[in-house]
Amino acid sequence: MPRGTQIIKGTEYVFESDSKWNADKGYGTHKRTYIGKMVDGAFVPNAKYQLREAQDEAKRRGPAPNTASTRLFCGATALLDAIGEKLGITDDLKTCFPDSWRQMLSIAYFLILEDRNPLSRFTRWATTHRHPFGENIASQRSSELFGSIGEDAKQRFFLAQTRRRMETEYLAYDTTSISSYSTMIKQVRYGKNKDHERLPQINLALLFGQDSRMPVCYRKLAGNISDVSTVRKLLADVAFLSFDKVKLVMDRGFYSEDNINALYQHHFKFLIAVKKSLGLVQGVLDEVRDSMLSRTSYDSVFKINYHSRTVAWSYRETKKRSGKVETGERRLYLHLYHNGQKAFDDKDAFNTLLDSLEEELHSGKRDPDNEKLYRKYYEVSTTPVRGVSITPRQDAIDLVERDYGYFALISNDIKDPLEALKLYRSKDLVEKAFGNLKERLNMRRTSVSSEQNLEGKLFVQFIALMYLSYITAMMNEKGMFKDYTLHEILDDFDVIECFERPGHAAVVGEMTKKQKDLFTSLGVVAPA
Repeated sequence: MPRGTQIIKGTEYVFESDSKWNADKGYGTHKRTYIGKMVDGAFVPNAKYQLREAQDEAKRRGPAPNTASTRLFCGATALLDAIGEKLGITDDLKTCFPDSWRQMLSIAYFLILEDRNPLSRFTRWATTHRHPFGENIASQRSSELFGSIGEDAKQRFFLAQTRRRMETEYLAYDTTSISSYSTMIKQVRYGKNKDHERLPQINLALLFGQDSRMPVCYRKLAGNISDVSTVRKLLADVAFLSFDKVKLVMDRGFYSEDNINALYQHHFKFLIAVKKSLGLVQGVLDEVRDSMLSRTSYDSVFKINYHSRTVAWSYRETKKRSGKVETGERRLYLHLYHNGQKAFDDKDAFNTLLDSLEEELHSGKRDPDNEKLYRKYYEVSTTPVRGVSITPRQDAIDLVERDYGYFALISNDIKDPLEALKLYRSKDLVEKAFGNLKERLNMRRTSVSSEQNLEGKLFVQFIALMYLSYITAMMNEKGMFKDYTLHEILDDFDVIECFERPGHAAVVGEMTKKQKDLFTSLGVVAPA
């Protein structure tokens, strides 16, 4: 490929030039790929070019012949191989990342099997395990790998996986915060940290299939972006994935009138939690607060009281071109619930709060952060003789306590309140997925030093999450969690060995009946 140089801000950069003629459109295209720079007359390649050259050299050499007998652990990686083939992950990675899919899979396997261990431990793991790449990946090589993962290839992978599953199910959407020590990443900002850490952060948004129980795609957001402001960008992302019918389930942090109007505008089905203080909710709740506590409104399975009715949503849309405002009404289902145990817990917690406020007032050790609460719940007076005298504002206290145990969902699709509740409760799949990302896949805090490396590492961790989500879903389906933890399942597989010797195929060691049954329970065939 022809090369050239270009001076940018005093530095001489080296690029490869790729020109193509488009016969259908009748014009040519020209693309430059920067591969390094000239320093004192010598070419210094950049990380992407070095990685590409190393991969090309590996292709020219072909697989290294096995010159010595080896015994490696292969059971857990064989399980992941089988899952990758079943879900099409392996084939889609080959298509989208033809030069690096083996390295990506090996790192994903390491993250899954080496619970919370840093990548610096990959060398030790690689010497004892059979894995797709088959060789060590040093820290510098992994950084180069992450930096080479492009956005276009990632989006093609998301699209390929979506087409395989043909999602028509409800998609759970949520965000989490990932603390960062890096000052080099643009989107690291101070925001509402969901882990309550005093560190700057990035936010991660995840879309998760409710029926398939598999992650669909993710987005990285600036750390100071609130949940409610992410929904319109989500609509564009989902449109890219070409779902036939989009159905979303979200918690109340994503509610706003603008977001509901946008969901109606795009003809998306939704189920979303809303605050009890919302006028739409309070009007109906004031009417049925007592009557919905009757036995006829109680469900023994969910152990909950419920009430449901159809209400009108005041729809509003501003046309982009004309600026004309279109208004009207849309049908909306409002589902109200009361949980007696939650009401008791909420009241107990509230009384504990009031006890602490009274103690602070009597002792004179007032907390500046609680001044609004003092004024809201107490009449406070001070006299030379009696000192501090406090009188509870009972009306304010009753107003808070009357709504304990109640919560609300709205939907433009689900009429049945118990069906809506079941679907909403299954949203904890996303919370569990975030738990796997942060804990098992070691993403609670990130210290990568560049934007590209972070993007690449997040993608490989997402690939690992797909495998974990499949295993978790199968364990739930087969009721395996009553006998095993995820960690125990993977450990059971990880002791299976295979023996390799020059000129012969690998031979898998003995497996117990229990191990063979576990492969079957997870929906894959045990290695022969």
